[in-house]
Amino acid sequence: MKGADAALYNPRTVEEVFRDFKGRRSGMIKALTSDVEKFFQMCDPEKENLSLYGYPSEQWEVNLPAEEVPPELPEPALGINFARDGMAEKDWLSLVAVHSDAWLVSVAFYFGARFGFDKADRKRLFNMINELPTIFEVVTGTAKKQVKEKSSSNHGSNKSKSSSKARGSESQGRHLEVLQPKDEDEGLDEEEEDEREETCGACGGGGPSSLDEPWIFCDFCETWFHMKCVKMTPARAKQIKQYKCPSCSNKRARPD
Repeated sequence: MKGADAALYNPRTVEEVFRDFKGRRSGMIKALTSDVEKFFQMCDPEKENLSLYGYPSEQWEVNLPAEEVPPELPEPALGINFARDGMAEKDWLSLVAVHSDAWLVSVAFYFGARFGFDKADRKRLFNMINELPTIFEVVTGTAKKQVKEKSSSNHGSNKSKSSSKARGSESQGRHLEVLQPKDEDEGLDEEEEDEREETCGACGGGGPSSLDEPWIFCDFCETWFHMKCVKMTPARAKQIKQYKCPSCSNKRARPD
């Protein structure tokens, strides 16, 4: 899959490289959050050197490194499986996340160098990448804290009013309030638009451009997620009184 990934898809513009970056990033975030149980099992320390790969299709894979030298694309960190049982799981996942961030940037700027991006193109690519939370920030929860601080700063004295409009009442279940988009003729007031500027806790996407996507709210870490990112459906969400996201579930499922 690694060879086919490189051979069939070579982004040539800043926008294409950024789209490639986002796809690979989403796949790796899935591995370290919603698919973490499967990822943990695949990283058996008894196996050979393994690496975590992300693909433009938002899929991920744990596999051996490329055999060709030099490889078609920069290679991710080697031997991530060896440290799995030698440290606390959250620390191991954080370590893999840091190396994954470094790999994503190296792949993006590999494409930039290969296709002759100039100084302005490289700067624009970096700025686009820098607008997204890093994988490390998503995995460790740092991105959630930044969202909360930004939300608090933006709303100020209108926080209660904004929360009641965008979130809905506690008795109705806060995670059910944004399952369906509002009618176009209703519009959104300024406070509601600010509220939607929050990013998805899994993929980092969000804002007014994703109003047509169903969201769900974790009642434990108080973070919004795209339903597709946490493998949830609107029908199933309506039956849940308190939703717990994959990260919160994993914290209780496996003690350090």
